[in-house]
Amino acid sequence: MPKLPVVSGKELVAALKRAGFVEVRQKGSHVSLQKITPEMTYKTVVPLHQELAKGTLLDILHQAGMSRDDLLKLL
Repeated sequence: MPKLPVVSGKELVAALKRAGFVEVRQKGSHVSLQKITPEMTYKTVVPLHQELAKGTLLDILHQAGMSRDDLLKLL
């Protein structure tokens, strides 16, 4: 398994948008994203921090139904 990259909130939002997510709303420094598929609706919130903590990044990937490899391809 590849290591998780160090990414900012803006970089992660851009990568998720490339994966088909759309920005639903923003409240303060947190952006809500959503992706609707025939099987499921994925929702996640990304904090716009300079550097996301590893646990936060892993949790966002889990909520988005993505793997580390998927993220690396989108960055």
